[in-house]
Amino acid sequence: MTKPTMALAELAEKGADADLLREMIQYVAQRMMEMDAEGLCAAAYGARSPDRANSRNGYRDRTWDTRAGSVDLKIPKLRSGSYFPGFLEPVGRPRRRWPR
Repeated sequence: MTKPTMALAELAEKGADADLLREMIQYVAQRMMEMDAEGLCAAAYGARSPDRANSRNGYRDRTWDTRAGSVDLKIPKLRSGSYFPGFLEPVGRPRRRWPR
């Protein structure tokens, strides 16, 4: 998993290797999920707040197949309710095709 504190500049410094795009996709997707989970909990990960609505309960692994290759993600879990990012397709469900 990419460290949440890793700056995009650090990714750019790695050079023009084939994994750069995949790592950038992973970083952005991971940060989007973290921000979504923080919004649902009404507090940052590990922060104590009287306004907290929920708390985190670890992660579950998921591989996301993109045009740049497979990206390993860690989807945040919540103690109450569930969280699933909108940009991923649930596994096991057929993709909905709209009529043309």
